[in-house]
Amino acid sequence: MKVALAQTNPVVGDLEGNLEKALGFLKRAEEARADFVVFPELTFIGYPPKDLLQRPSFIEANLSTLDAFAREVGKTAAVVGFVDRDTSGRTPPLLNAAALIHRGRVLSVHHKSLLPTYDVFDEVRYFSPADRVTAAHLGNERLGITICEDVWNDESFWSTRKYTTNPVAELARRDVEFFVNISASPYVFGKRDLRMNMLSKLALAHRKPLVFVNQVGANDELVFDGSSAVFSAQGRLIARAAAFEEELVTVELGARNETVESAAEDIGDLHAALVVGLRDYVTKSGFTKAVVGLSGGIDSAVTACIAAAALGRGNVRAVSLPGPYSSEHSVADAQALAGHLAIRLETVRINDVFETIEEGLRHVFVKGGADVTEENIQARIRGTVLMALSNKFGELLLATGNKSELAVGYCTLYGDMCGGLAPLGDVPKTKVYEIARFINRDREIIPESTLTKPPSAELKPNQTDQDTLPPYDVLDEVLQAYIEDGKDAAAIVAMGVPEETVRWVIGRVNRYEYKRRQAPPVIKVTAKAFGTGRRMPIVQRWQ
Repeated sequence: MKVALAQTNPVVGDLEGNLEKALGFLKRAEEARADFVVFPELTFIGYPPKDLLQRPSFIEANLSTLDAFAREVGKTAAVVGFVDRDTSGRTPPLLNAAALIHRGRVLSVHHKSLLPTYDVFDEVRYFSPADRVTAAHLGNERLGITICEDVWNDESFWSTRKYTTNPVAELARRDVEFFVNISASPYVFGKRDLRMNMLSKLALAHRKPLVFVNQVGANDELVFDGSSAVFSAQGRLIARAAAFEEELVTVELGARNETVESAAEDIGDLHAALVVGLRDYVTKSGFTKAVVGLSGGIDSAVTACIAAAALGRGNVRAVSLPGPYSSEHSVADAQALAGHLAIRLETVRINDVFETIEEGLRHVFVKGGADVTEENIQARIRGTVLMALSNKFGELLLATGNKSELAVGYCTLYGDMCGGLAPLGDVPKTKVYEIARFINRDREIIPESTLTKPPSAELKPNQTDQDTLPPYDVLDEVLQAYIEDGKDAAAIVAMGVPEETVRWVIGRVNRYEYKRRQAPPVIKVTAKAFGTGRRMPIVQRWQ
């Protein structure tokens, strides 16, 4: 049996556009003489649809789209994802579903059993679980169709399981010939290797081939890497689709397939995820261009490089905003980077505006010298200028802060936090440097001085980040342990980090939740991103 994997990049809610895309992939599968073609989870509405699922008209349109697609299915059968109604009287009255379609007819419908409610997932809010698991029949073949999370609970792979049932094992007991899993499995750095290993072990455990088709592209903060794959009954990888690209891949199940190599994930994958995340967020939001403040520092340099890779160098406007404490080398680094990228660079000096505001406030600020207030004024002037350019030219403003700074509040509300998207908002500072080195792997794009000089906000004389923050390697170690690994202060101190440092970092993380609540969306690339994946109260006293 010849199977086609249709790795598509949908836009959430664009049912007409997603249907047109699916029909295009169906036609290509037919031309490749595939027996059937498999699409990702929620094929026509995209993932995650969130509260659109609570609109009856949206559910009805999704069902009409399924019917329209089914009418076009001929000799090449198709497995697609959609939202089904639950008529049993349960609440919620919806089911995450997969349909097997052949020659204009829906042969069978299969529902998702395991509904994730952790991290960014909240499927119990929208769906009820399957009340039974059934095999699908296509001619003489028996297929075991599952949806995303259904394959993430095999007892032979996981020492700790989130669910008591195993839909794959149940299907194996029904003597299916092979498994099909349609997914919208978000990207996290390092997850692809885990996923590939898990699927391989699952196929081997049941001695049955496994076809896995994953959504690709980005919707809101989530990036989907695709990386669709087929595993033999021996657990060998026999076909795979590219990461971060739409693709149709075909494979003959039951043939003597060669093993396909799967390259280990590296920093290049993280860079690709950020490029795709930025590109899809900007373009799916209706923009074609972006603007970024270029300070001469590492974060803005990497942001500009990612934007140029995502949108094209002609669609990125860089802005240098030198102020009273900006160094000559920072301005020179910004100019050099813009030259290497061949992107437009504007220069808007903020000295006069800053002096005017200082003069206007002098009669109010009658006591005390300059402090963080004056530093924040400079950042807010820059934010105002960048937002003005965004408004004037219709270009999406990209905030340049990284996860380490956002975590401890080392950022200014309505200043450097201005923007429609923070591409590096889930990237620790130490990883930002790794990405910069990757960008420079073939030639110098980011000036070497940007990589080697002490990072600084340059908001007062001779300022460096380490005047306020621990060294970034220490800070990122504590943040990883506290935010992503869920360790408390005592456990982190036991790792060898000074207690004073641990207490300071945790205190800052807890204190600045209010800032993060007002930050732009980030591109999620770690296991625990700020936003929907980490929902903490602003007002609370638990330390």
